[in-house]
Amino acid sequence: MVRIIDRRFDSKNKSAVNRQRFVRRFKQQIRKAVSEAIQGRSIRDLDNGEKVSIPAKDLSEPHFQHGKGGIWEQVYAGNDQFSSGDLINRPLGGGSGGSGSGKASNEGEGEDDFVFQLSREEFLDIFFDDLALPNLVRTQLARITDYKTQRAGFTNSGVPANINIVRSMRGALGRRLALGSPYSSRLRELQRELEDALLRFGEDSDEVRALREEIGKLRQKIDNIPFIDSFDLRYNNRVKVPQPTTQAVMFCVMDVSGSMDEEKKATAKRFFMLLYLFLNRTYEHIDVVFIRHHTVAKETDEDEFFHSRESGGTVVSSALNLMRDIIRERYAGGQWNIYGAQASDGDNWDNDSPICKDVLGNDILPWCQYFAYIEITPGEPQNLWREYEKLQSAHVNFAMQRIEKAADIYPVFRELFKKTLA
Repeated sequence: MVRIIDRRFDSKNKSAVNRQRFVRRFKQQIRKAVSEAIQGRSIRDLDNGEKVSIPAKDLSEPHFQHGKGGIWEQVYAGNDQFSSGDLINRPLGGGSGGSGSGKASNEGEGEDDFVFQLSREEFLDIFFDDLALPNLVRTQLARITDYKTQRAGFTNSGVPANINIVRSMRGALGRRLALGSPYSSRLRELQRELEDALLRFGEDSDEVRALREEIGKLRQKIDNIPFIDSFDLRYNNRVKVPQPTTQAVMFCVMDVSGSMDEEKKATAKRFFMLLYLFLNRTYEHIDVVFIRHHTVAKETDEDEFFHSRESGGTVVSSALNLMRDIIRERYAGGQWNIYGAQASDGDNWDNDSPICKDVLGNDILPWCQYFAYIEITPGEPQNLWREYEKLQSAHVNFAMQRIEKAADIYPVFRELFKKTLA
């Protein structure tokens, strides 16, 4: 039998295999902790890691140990006390996990809960796994990066159109100074010697003629240094650097009228979280605009958007008008990809629903990359749904879906943002 012993030193990620095995083994507990963490998270903080706590009792493994005393109590098939699946009380003598509750005791022992830090990628994997998103969609959510050409110094090779004249002349001047410096230094010495020889020996002496001849040769060498050479040439260098081609803004529009209870608002929040995560992993820079409305709409921060208790009647057009005005003021320059998601129970004032259709169709959808209307109601479609249906055939960037219960959030999101073939 062949035995292979791995004696390599552990790498930086020495616990990667054990970590993955642990995540697979305790996936249910970790998924539950992630689900609880999502409920209390901010939309902008969704794309981060998470510290999860797993009770020590869930980490315990079966093991053999000596029983107390010499009397053994065993349960055999066909007993009249227990059936398959029954919970049996924990044996006496053991301590519970470190939950921090209960009275002090001088007996027993236990362990604290195990705290496990999920990385950003692990958190997102479990998050998407809980959503049952197919791998095709998960691949689509990968970051999209474009490349832009920009100046990056100079290079020794290139095409004539990219020659940098100033840099090339500077290099040629430096080369001439470097090559001619020894000759110039020697020339200055010979000129001083020539002046002394003229004073001592006169103009027609052999010493003077020899110095003049050597000075002539040096000047010829200096003149023979080329003014510019091929290796003096410098070309403008351009490289491709990753750069986001576009930026996006996401409008979260939520109905907070009296018919939108806390359960419906929580459902809307989970959908907005998914949409924000989708866009944040696609665009480098994304703005989020929160608009809540009853009879009057206003722009709020995230905390007020989800937790304010202000309520009232329902006039949906107030929110759409506010969204239209914000687009015109801040995002109408053509540099933004505009996305919108509207969550409502669809119960709108009857005379207002046709106005909503006109504002959405004429003033908002022409600016939007994509707009999704989510109707959160367990019953029949409401009047706002029926008006919006008239827009679907004319606008490919408009989609509608209904959510009747929390389990519908993920299938609806998957349907709204599924990858389509070109």
